[in-house]
Amino acid sequence: MNGTPLHFPNPISDAISRVRFAPHSDNLLISSWDSCLRLYDVGCSELRLEAFSEYPLLDCCFQEESLAFSSGSDGSITRYDLHLGTSEVIGDHDDLSTCIGYSDETCQVIVTGLHKKVLSWDTRMKKDLLCLVNVGLEVDSMSVSGFDIILAVGTSVYMYDLRKLSRPVQSNKSDMDSRIKCVSSIPHRKGFAVGSVDGHVALEMSFSSNSDDISYIFRCHPKSTDKNLHLVSVNDIVFNPLIDSAFFTGDNEGYVSAWNAQSKKRILELPRYPNSVASVSINHKGQLLAVAASYTYQEANEIEEPPQIFIQDVGNCDTESVCSGSSSRH
Repeated sequence: MNGTPLHFPNPISDAISRVRFAPHSDNLLISSWDSCLRLYDVGCSELRLEAFSEYPLLDCCFQEESLAFSSGSDGSITRYDLHLGTSEVIGDHDDLSTCIGYSDETCQVIVTGLHKKVLSWDTRMKKDLLCLVNVGLEVDSMSVSGFDIILAVGTSVYMYDLRKLSRPVQSNKSDMDSRIKCVSSIPHRKGFAVGSVDGHVALEMSFSSNSDDISYIFRCHPKSTDKNLHLVSVNDIVFNPLIDSAFFTGDNEGYVSAWNAQSKKRILELPRYPNSVASVSINHKGQLLAVAASYTYQEANEIEEPPQIFIQDVGNCDTESVCSGSSSRH
């Protein structure tokens, strides 16, 4: 089963760009190309908010339970009061901001994208967006975790510390031959995973001692049924907030897989979704996985079924198998 589909009074009419669970509840934030930000209470199966704008929304994130941000295709950054249903544009610039995130530690909303810069806005002060870093190249994906910003640029990964942005604290030229599509930080420790447009995932994870550090690359779908190489873009990666060695990938062929980072094995593969998996998010208890099944404008032959969001219960996933390294394929 693909889980439970969410039902909306007004169906989502264009591609979904991002789904994100709230920090401490089962509220789900949804941004889409139909220029609407939605807030859905998964626990009550109720749409709490629809906030329309003039332009498609390319990404979204929470500041806290009642506050959120979105980035628009017109370059605007909008802040929402989710309780009052109000919004205000806090920043504007001259090119697409495809990625947005928030740091609790510095109270900054951070954006990047085709403008080749990392920009920020301090939510405590009424100031314009500031340029933190001039990357010089288009940024394909970004993940914000604590003081760390991780950027995917072409086939490289750059990590910056928000407290010292003069140069990256880590810069990796990955062994991937293809462009990186997505990057995701590992909760509660140093590390990240990236997914490429040709189906590779690279993972770097640091433990208490250097001897335990993990660094490797694998292909999500090594071969297709006709034994030819199977190249499918990995569109999103999310880590379980309670089991940081477990993570999920969503790909452009409509599959979601769970992986054990330490054993390098697949834990499970969910049945194929009716469309590409554009975005995935897991709730704060590590029990519910939100899957956005939506075309992504990456391929000419993509299925253009109406976008849908499914909620999959992953709480019954065998957590002992994650820790011990056993694996099962469904």
